Amino acid sequence: MRILLLEDEELSAKKVEKLLKNYNAEWQLLDTLESIEQTVSWFKSNTAPDLILMDIHLSDGLSFRLFEKIKIEVPIIFITAFDQYAIQAFKTNSIDYLLKPVDKVELYAAFDKFSETMARNNANDMYDYSLLAEDIQKLSKKYKNRFLVKYGDTILFKNIDEVAYFYADEKVVYIVTKESKKFLVDYKLEDLEEILDPHVFYRINRKFVIKIEAIQKVKTLFNSRLQVFLSPGFESEIYVSREKSQSFKTWLDG
Repeated sequence: MRILLLEDEELSAKKVEKLLKNYNAEWQLLDTLESIEQTVSWFKSNTAPDLILMDIHLSDGLSFRLFEKIKIEVPIIFITAFDQYAIQAFKTNSIDYLLKPVDKVELYAAFDKFSETMARNNANDMYDYSLLAEDIQKLSKKYKNRFLVKYGDTILFKNIDEVAYFYADEKVVYIVTKESKKFLVDYKLEDLEEILDPHVFYRINRKFVIKIEAIQKVKTLFNSRLQVFLSPGFESEIYVSREKSQSFKTWLDG
């Protein structure tokens, strides 16, 4: 079995190399590379390995950039320290995902999993690493955490934890805070959909982007229409648009 290791930390690389040799002396470590640039060059002049052990943080950037530069159709075991919410994305789109410092038992379990996969069928083309890169990019995205607001001739700022919801009145958009105060913001609702955390905020119709904490209750009406009651309350009744009813319930369910 031919293995390629992508790791820019010398101590970590040496540990993995030792564990690999102890796992199976017949497995061959082809090379240890520390950068995206080196890896691209290596793939251009060498036959693809059977397995890649890949750290995400290499010396010249995130290793996901490799998938933009070269086509990789080789099973990968990711070894890194990364946000816990990314684990499922890694496990779905790779052989396995291991946290640093590398644990011998977990690494060998990943090797066993790889061997079993190879024994059952051809492991190539099993994973779409471009999808993985997209998932991690979404999970790593920084969302807006405060807004400049206008209050008369004064400019203030409101932290995102103070916000209950946003609503549009004609072409003007307002923040409504938990204390039921209203402030003008220089954003369209379409802009807010891009810069707010989608796990926390949801655009229910053409006029409202609401925060999950602001929902007091949701009432099912005739024809499966949904009415939303917010805290603080609004001056008129609020409904989820029909085309968003199902996705809204999915969002509520987490």
